[in-house]
Order: sequence, then C-alpha cells, then structure tokens
Amino acid sequence: MGSRASTLLREEEIEEIKKETGFSHSQITRLYSRFTSLDKGENGTLSREDFQRIPELAINPLGDRIINAFFPEGEDQVNFRGFMRTLAHFRPIEDNEKSKNAVVSEPLNSRTNKLMFAFQLYDLDRDDKISRDELLQVLRMMVGVNISDEQLGSIADRTIQEADTNGDNSISFNEFIKVLEKVDVEQKMSIRFLH
Repeated sequence: MGSRASTLLREEEIEEIKKETGFSHSQITRLYSRFTSLDKGENGTLSREDFQRIPELAINPLGDRIINAFFPEGEDQVNFRGFMRTLAHFRPIEDNEKSKNAVVSEPLNSRTNKLMFAFQLYDLDRDDKISRDELLQVLRMMVGVNISDEQLGSIADRTIQEADTNGDNSISFNEFIKVLEKVDVEQKMSIRFLH
C-alpha cells in the first residue's frame, strides 16, 4: 500500500510539499496513502462526503466547520496539496523552526496561522470578525442542548465584552489574538504525525 502511494506521487511534488508544509518525506507518503484510501471516487480529490466518513470528524461537534476549512471558497473538492496545506496548520512547531529567518514567509503551522485557522472556524460569514450570533452558533455546535439558550447568550455576551476592545460588539482577529495570548496554541492545535 505504501509503495502504491509513493509511485503516484512524484519525487518533485514531495519536495515541493515538504518545503511548503514542513512535513517529512515519510509523513507525506503516509498521508498520501491515507488520502488515497479516503478518495472513494478515485479521482485524486476528496469531497466533503469523503471527510464525513472519518469517524473522528463525524463525532466532533465542529466537524463540519473543520471539514469546510479544507475547501477554498466555492470549491467542493480538495486535491492532495490543498489537503496537506490545511493539515500543516496542525503540525507541531519544532524547536529548530522557532528561530528561523523572519524573511522567509511564516510557516503554515506558526502560532499566527494556527490562530487564523481557529478564528476562521468561528467567523462563519468570513467578514473578518466574530459576531455574537456566530459565537452563539459555534457554542451551540459545541455544547448541543446541554445548556439553555439564555446561558449560551450570557456566555457569548461575556466573551465579547472581555475580548472587544474597540467597542464594535464583535471580535476582530487582533482581539482574538490578544485574548489567546496566554494560551498554549501550539500544544492545543497540534497533532503528532508519524515520522
């Protein structure tokens, strides 16, 4: 199975993906193998339905939001490269990456890019701010019917009150960063990929 995956993925593609995402050669070939096993249409792309067959996403209250993050606006298929770009947000930051030259563009798994990814899970209408309604929708997805609408409203109001520094009754990306400055985002938004 691993050999089939590596023969369909050209060496130069692997090198480009390594540079872009920071994944190792063996991680890329393993993830390609997983990608092809999910590709039920066998057309080199994944659909939303392919993702919904992943048990961990099916039971995750934010599963649909996470799945949507893999698809560019207006697209209903994602190729292997796009799949890897999204997964790279969850790659742990290695010690040798923290001191890299700032001239090179920020890696997909940087703290800022991880926070942007998380912010976009809340920013349902993609207007670059999280409104009370958006916060309520995401909270409702996460807690289901375990909390009353009144309690959820109170949590949303308090969250916006604490985060909103410019008084527009929403949370901008900069306000989102400020609220999460003491949170270990690198640890909370990392998946240990096999080497």
